[in-house]
Amino acid sequence: MSRIALYAGSFDPVTDGHIDVVRHAVRLADRLVLAIGVHPGKTPLFATEDRLEMLRQTCAPLAVEAKCELAFVTFAGLVVDTAKKEGATLLIRGLRDATDFDYEMQMAGMNEAMAPQVQTVFLPASPMVRPITATLVRQIAAMGGDVSSFVPPSVAERLKKRFAKS
Repeated sequence: MSRIALYAGSFDPVTDGHIDVVRHAVRLADRLVLAIGVHPGKTPLFATEDRLEMLRQTCAPLAVEAKCELAFVTFAGLVVDTAKKEGATLLIRGLRDATDFDYEMQMAGMNEAMAPQVQTVFLPASPMVRPITATLVRQIAAMGGDVSSFVPPSVAERLKKRFAKS
């Protein structure tokens, strides 16, 4: 029986924090599904296709190294429904701090009530990426700041181009 894990997020943009979670998750699963949340009420900085490309570019080498199959999907509903659809029994969640923990514990409890066959696995962020959030990265980039310490070089370049148009 293969272990299938799902890691969901907006990935807008992909940060070193996301990559840190993926680096750990590919060691836990035979197949890791990266699921990009697409919500009609939100306007992301990057189009879904761009976020998929950033994920492929930055995460594929980690999966290859760990001998883990990597898949990509988008979803607009409940993450547990997407996990079930993909055959995942593990739901990967990254934790940066106690605030994340409190929120994620509530989500894990609700998800377990809706899908008891899907186990939430918390992966603590490595110390160097704990302060990174996609929201802060977007804000820094929008104000012309250097985000190269928080995102892969290819993502930093995309952010620079995106805000040069503004």
